[in-house]
Amino acid sequence: MRIVVASGKGGTGKTTVATSLAQVAAERDAVRFLDCDVETPNAALFLHPRLDVHRDVGIRVPRVDPQTCNACGTCAEICRFNAIAVVGETTLVFDDLCHGCGSCTWMCPEQAITEHLLVTGSIDSGTTPDGIAFARGMMNVGQAMGMPILRELKKSSPALSPTMTVPPRRTLEIRDAPPGASCPVVETMRGADFVLFVTEPTPFGLHDLKQVAAIARELGLPAGVVINRDGIGDAAVDAYCVESDLPILLRIPMDRRIAEAIAAGSTLVEANLDDRHRFRALLERILAEVTV
Repeated sequence: MRIVVASGKGGTGKTTVATSLAQVAAERDAVRFLDCDVETPNAALFLHPRLDVHRDVGIRVPRVDPQTCNACGTCAEICRFNAIAVVGETTLVFDDLCHGCGSCTWMCPEQAITEHLLVTGSIDSGTTPDGIAFARGMMNVGQAMGMPILRELKKSSPALSPTMTVPPRRTLEIRDAPPGASCPVVETMRGADFVLFVTEPTPFGLHDLKQVAAIARELGLPAGVVINRDGIGDAAVDAYCVESDLPILLRIPMDRRIAEAIAAGSTLVEANLDDRHRFRALLERILAEVTV
């Protein structure tokens, strides 16, 4: 089962919820955790994995042999991303615009184009002290596209820990989505079984919740809501959830002790035994929503 934890904006507590959910799940289940925020992955700050596997990833970009190329312009015409241009007798390639589709290589009548790997980021994986199989993608500074890294991360399937003290009931994959409602969020949700939205009861929280909820509806995914910093703002998020048939599965109060725990690098379930019970109940409610 694949659970995506998402939010329409940064700073709502998405990673806080995702890491705590992973820890309670790991008590009885085999758990994979994918940090899909390839621009600023930070789940490792809370789960403390030992990252012992590293590999570079990227896209295959075209390289033109000037001795073979006759500047016919076929490659420039076929490229929908305008990553190739022919200027006089010279064919220019703009790596930052290339999506690695390979169309130019296939269509070149002179076979003057070959493909070379352009490293745009990396994937690191390992195991946490809780036995969670952990993997994260990280985009290199200055790169424009994180989607190729995210797709490779989803395919990486970090090895599950064989050290569980009891046989696992099931295998869960928890994906910590990027903030916002852009293409990487859509890609993170693809193939999931459930989306857990983390929001806050403010006008900004409501606005961005509506955006990501629309994505889940378009993908036909069941979803639920966690309201973080409950007690501030207004009741508009509650009203929207009722209107949209989005169940509110957990409320996390506005509490200084929570902020202190996060600042110290602790998850909620490590800082408070009551929260451990609450997150266990959250997991069971998610499983119930999927099987309904």
